[in-house]
Parts: sequence; C-alpha cells; structure tokens
Amino acid sequence: MKVFVTGATGNIGSAVVAELLAHDHTVLGLARSDASAAQLAGVGADAVRGGLGDLDVIRAAAADADGVIHLAFSNDFSSPDALAAGVSEETAAITAIGEALIGSGKPFVVCSGTPWVPGRTSTESDPLPTEGPVGGRAVTVNRTLALSERGVRTSAVRLPRTVHQNGNGGFAGLLTQIARDSGVSGYPGDGSQRWPAVHSADAAALFRLALENAPAGTSWHAVADEGDQVKAIAEVIGRRLDLAVKPVPVEDYGPLGQIFALDQPSSSAHTREALGWTPTHPTLLEDLEHIEH
Repeated sequence: MKVFVTGATGNIGSAVVAELLAHDHTVLGLARSDASAAQLAGVGADAVRGGLGDLDVIRAAAADADGVIHLAFSNDFSSPDALAAGVSEETAAITAIGEALIGSGKPFVVCSGTPWVPGRTSTESDPLPTEGPVGGRAVTVNRTLALSERGVRTSAVRLPRTVHQNGNGGFAGLLTQIARDSGVSGYPGDGSQRWPAVHSADAAALFRLALENAPAGTSWHAVADEGDQVKAIAEVIGRRLDLAVKPVPVEDYGPLGQIFALDQPSSSAHTREALGWTPTHPTLLEDLEHIEH
C-alpha cells in the first residue's frame, strides 16, 4: 500500500514510517524542509514537499495514495493563542484530506488523545471531550470518523499523554524539559494523578494495524501503561537530572496546566483483543532511565 503520512519525521511519525516500510508498504512523507526530506530519503521513503498549511499539496498527495495516516501538529503550547492556531491549522489539513478521499474506500487514520473519565479508567467506547484547550481536535476527529458514511474507511488512534522513546516525548518529555529549565523536577497537585503512556514503536504498530484492518468509524487506544503516577515520573526525572522533586502550582504549566492535573488512566483491552495489538517495548518509567544528565 502506498501511504501518505503527515508528521512523518516527528517522534511518532518516524516510528510509523519505519513500521510501514518494515511491513512492505511504501511511504510518502510530508516534509517542510530539506533536512526532513533527507531524513525520509535516508530510510527509503519519498518526500512530499510542503507543510501542514499547504492544503493543495496535501489534497494531491492524499488522492495519489492508497491510504493516509495523519500525525502532524504544531506542538506549540507556549500560549492559548498558539495552541488554538495549531488546532485550526490541523483541522484545515484533516478536512482537506478527508474531502480528497470521499467515495474512495481508502483508509484514513487520524490521531487524538485518550479521553479522561472522572473516577474510572477510560475505554475505547468513551467519547472524546470536546471542551478545554484541545477540545477542537476532538471535534475534528469526530467529524472525520463520520466520513465512514461517505466512503472513507476512517479510524482514530487515541494516543496517551506520553508517547516516549529513549526518555523523550509527550507530557513526560515536557516535564523533563521544564525540570532542566527551572532546576526543579516538579509535578502539579499531589502527584497522585495518573497518565497513560506508550513507547513510540508500539504506537507505530497500532497505526499500521488500524490502516490495514480497522473497520470504518472506529477508535482505538494506543495504551501500554494504563496510568503512571505523575509524582513517580517526576521522581525518576529528578534522580536522573540530580534535581529536587517537589510540587509546582498548576498555573506554572500554562495552557496545559489543567490537563496536567487530571487523573486520566486509560485502557486498551478492546484494542488488544480486536486488532491483536501487543506492546513489547519498555514502559515509561523504564524508558525515563535513558534521560541523560
């Protein structure tokens, strides 16, 4: 299958490209720069030159491919306005891809975060929250899944708070960077809240399985660790960086503060059973041991 991948050179995208190539698919990866294009060429993928805002380029690449996996996002969490701009840009790109695929029967895999449900572990059947700083992303995912009624085999892979590799990535990666910058390995609240996690290579395997096999209009959870306590995450970071570990006001985390403070464990039991997905890579707490001082 010829697969068009946005975000193909990012933390998750690089793993997805490697997974697809290892299973005899060919890859067209969206590349904003010469460096990204060279990275794709180096692993045996073809580059489609352009960014997430180049809608004509994206439409043409989607139409030319046998399937699409969308992963790109600005990842600018510096302010509410920057985050809103990233959501808006992503929405336009996903909409353009969906329009290009209507009536084709081709697979289109999008991503979102796992939902949080007060008082219990979330499952694949729980709806995505459409309020809050990133609620607009959930609205777009829901609209995309509805394209299953218009001849697109849409599916959504819901990613946990941390998709990690060698101690980097996701919310835990942000905590690590904040710790380096501030000199304190902090955590919001009392640190008892739980964040789900998955290794990027395990997440990549699920994206491939969804591309190949997921029924139209379905959602799946790329969750290996159902919920690691944030204080435990901060303690590993603090030990690896030789920094004090202590609570930090939620407000200090900016637009992500309210999300950081949530207890949000999540299950992937249905995903594992229905798609045959089995995570095999290190857990988050094991992987954080790769953080370098």
